[in-house]
Amino acid sequence: MNSENILVQASGLQKSFGNVQAVRKVNLNIAAGEIYGLVGSDGAGKTTTMRMLVGALMPSSGEASICGYSVRTQVEQARSQLGYLSQRFSLYEDLTVLENIRFFAEMRGLKPDEWLPRSLEILEFVGLAKFQHRLAGQLSGGMKQKLGLASALVTRPRILLLDEPTTGVDPVTRQDFWQLIIQLVSAEGAGVSVIISTPYMDEAARCHRIGFMQKGEITVEGTPGQLRNLLNHRILELRGSPLPLLKTISAQTAEVEDVRSFGDRLHLRVRPGQTDSVIKVLEQAIPAAGGNFTGARPIASSLEDVFIYLSEQEHEPA
Repeated sequence: MNSENILVQASGLQKSFGNVQAVRKVNLNIAAGEIYGLVGSDGAGKTTTMRMLVGALMPSSGEASICGYSVRTQVEQARSQLGYLSQRFSLYEDLTVLENIRFFAEMRGLKPDEWLPRSLEILEFVGLAKFQHRLAGQLSGGMKQKLGLASALVTRPRILLLDEPTTGVDPVTRQDFWQLIIQLVSAEGAGVSVIISTPYMDEAARCHRIGFMQKGEITVEGTPGQLRNLLNHRILELRGSPLPLLKTISAQTAEVEDVRSFGDRLHLRVRPGQTDSVIKVLEQAIPAAGGNFTGARPIASSLEDVFIYLSEQEHEPA
């Protein structure tokens, strides 16, 4: 990774609230044009990390920089490079769509001959142009998120920080939102970087790289493919009936570490090198218990499989 191309850097970033260490020793290097996903369970430290990067919280220790500006000593310069969309809708519901964007544009020092054409351009981009005179409080949840994105983009930031931006919106709106993000990152000459936290693994799969957070640390980092490879040859798909019986028998099999329902079949995580032996055990045990064994086969692991696996790992902080 070319150091001249790095827009976000963090080294040993930590944050404590009293005796609670929310973030510990986080290191980040995020390049222009990269979508970086932060995933992890609630309380893992994702939002606290983002709030430090945006300058809303000062780190207890460690350093971070945005486009070369220190978040400690050059916080205003760092913020000028950022667009931030929080989990909750934080705009003004008694202002119109356009008035909200104008407010944020003028706060950042844009003059009318700058903010108006830019606002109209952004509203067209996010699909809200025909709603520019509607009160923000009358927008749907998905439209509010698009307005939040538009407000974050009005000053042409080089980095977007998106904290679970699609939580609570419908699948179609999530898809639309992601198409906007991908267009932003892939636009020729834009060089925009995106850091996004998400609870959805289908969204994490769209990221160029993923950092898995647990107990305030990024414990695993890599491309979606690299993370899926953590469970190579360890996921079995089991088909048969009745599923409750199959689940009970699978869970009682010594070489099986985890059993999850996926529609009309089960996903089993087995110990390394034990897939064949587990299949043989189930072929005999399920019919012997009065069940129907239709088949079992190794399948590629999903990010959901990996997320569950990583969430179960005991991690002792250094």
